[in-house]
Amino acid sequence: MGNATLHYIYDPLCGWCYGAEPLINAATGVAGLNLALHGGGLWPEPTTLPRDMVDYIREADARVAKISGQPYGDAYRNELLPDPALVLESRPTTAAVLAAEAIDASKALQMLKGIQHAHYERGLHVVESEVLAMIAAEIGLDREEFDAALERVDVDAHIGATRQLMQQIGARGFPAFVLEVAGRAHAVPHQQFASDPAGFAAWLSQSLRRSA
Repeated sequence: MGNATLHYIYDPLCGWCYGAEPLINAATGVAGLNLALHGGGLWPEPTTLPRDMVDYIREADARVAKISGQPYGDAYRNELLPDPALVLESRPTTAAVLAAEAIDASKALQMLKGIQHAHYERGLHVVESEVLAMIAAEIGLDREEFDAALERVDVDAHIGATRQLMQQIGARGFPAFVLEVAGRAHAVPHQQFASDPAGFAAWLSQSLRRSA
């Protein structure tokens, strides 16, 4: 079962992807299962939020918190989200995940989680290079090595490839999951496990056994 991969299509600034963290944590404990991250570019251009979008995101955040149990900080809810200077952009945050992965594959998921918690809990402007460098340092990456890796990654090609994958599997939004076993891809009904990470891990394990 060592050739089984769970493909995780995500965006660092997607609230429902933040809510999927417990599922990802559960999946990483499944024996014989590799995890591949695919950033899809939810916010392709720098975007500021009009008031109605802020209200919509607040409502979505409340649903995510209730379903997943993920924490939302006051600094995010009361300071960052209503700040007119808040800019959402997927390219720099996705590039940071790719840079961490280029240095050490095991650091990619840590970087993604670090960005998500810096945004949703700590209320930091995670599209800023200094904030991303700080997060990289917090997960144990060298600043110069991280900056150099960031220069090398082709984030646009990565997002383009993820978009192609989304078209192939019919994914319309984030997050999305595909289980690949021995070269065969299977859709993953992750929504039904949104509040049940253990059930998600059990479903994955069972799927691997059936495909073995």
